[in-house]
Amino acid sequence: MRWNWEQVEWPDFTYNFKAIAALERDFLLQSGEFMGIFRHVSEDDQNTLRIELISEEAIKTSEIEGEMLNRDSVQSSLRHQFGLSAESANISPAEHGIAAMMTDLYEGFAAPLTDQTLFAWHSLLMRGDKSIRTVGGYRTHDEPMQVVSGPIGRRKIHFQAPPSETVPAEMRQFIAWFNDTAPHGATPLPALVRAGLVHLYFISIHPFEDGNGRIGRALAEKSLAQTLGRPSLIALARIIEGKRKDYYAALERNNKEMEVTNWLDYFGRTVIEAQATTLKIVDFYIGKAKFYQRLRDQLNERQAKVIARMFKEGIEGFKGGLSAQNYAAITGAPRATVTRDLQDLVAKGALDRTGERRYTRYWLNLGNVARASGKASMAWRR
Repeated sequence: MRWNWEQVEWPDFTYNFKAIAALERDFLLQSGEFMGIFRHVSEDDQNTLRIELISEEAIKTSEIEGEMLNRDSVQSSLRHQFGLSAESANISPAEHGIAAMMTDLYEGFAAPLTDQTLFAWHSLLMRGDKSIRTVGGYRTHDEPMQVVSGPIGRRKIHFQAPPSETVPAEMRQFIAWFNDTAPHGATPLPALVRAGLVHLYFISIHPFEDGNGRIGRALAEKSLAQTLGRPSLIALARIIEGKRKDYYAALERNNKEMEVTNWLDYFGRTVIEAQATTLKIVDFYIGKAKFYQRLRDQLNERQAKVIARMFKEGIEGFKGGLSAQNYAAITGAPRATVTRDLQDLVAKGALDRTGERRYTRYWLNLGNVARASGKASMAWRR
């Protein structure tokens, strides 16, 4: 079996641009729509959205690698990194590290890529990890760098990366290519083509002992941001994490050949879905702000607690909707009080009601959040 880096053509990937041209147009269109919305919210709301979107990416890109982080801790560290507040106590090295890396990605997206950038990111991600021999540097171990699955004795090799001794030269070539293909580089590439190739190319080299997936996704976002001329703030890791098997399967299908149209189609569609999800998140938080402007002083303590809990679920909301049983469990209120509170919330327009009797469910009523583009927002039901 020959891997892509063993091919004579390496690293000159080929693809059919016509097959993904429509995705490129969709990406630019949705990028403009996002900016139209973002410009029409207050500075405080922009800061809130920025923290929400970046923390979501930080958490999801870590979950893809099996690392579970505390959302409140990551957001606290991000607010500190952006100078918005002091950092809470007891932030773990992993939470502080991913927050610092994502902040650097956001603030330094336009800077050319260097070894030092990658080493700094790796040092942040691996902070406190005693199992890594080389932190803040490319791998040097003699044994093969393999992506495997299955029990010992029946391991399946999904990919084997270039030997460690060749990594410095491979990365010099990769970094030069990354900078040359930037919008103002010698050979600029379209947004999705470049981001997709960036990720596949970097992952194929697998230059670090650990952290390659997180850094590879960050590089794809840096690439997109450079094309847009601003941080992309898209939910890329969120979409990948939700369809992890598809992600790994797409990588495996495209790690043996240099013709990668299928990979670029997969990656482009993933980016488009990530953009659409980001637009939903932005709509959600704009709707949340307007909701509280309208109803904050009209909710009793129980109602306020339940509404806050519903908002905490994010754009997905309660699976299947809020039930009277959910309300009682959150508040500890008796059945008659639950019924009275829910009826009042519906009457005030805070919740929508669907179903009858034991199938009755309640949903946040965020109304139609007006987008700058003039389109109505999504309905807030699953």
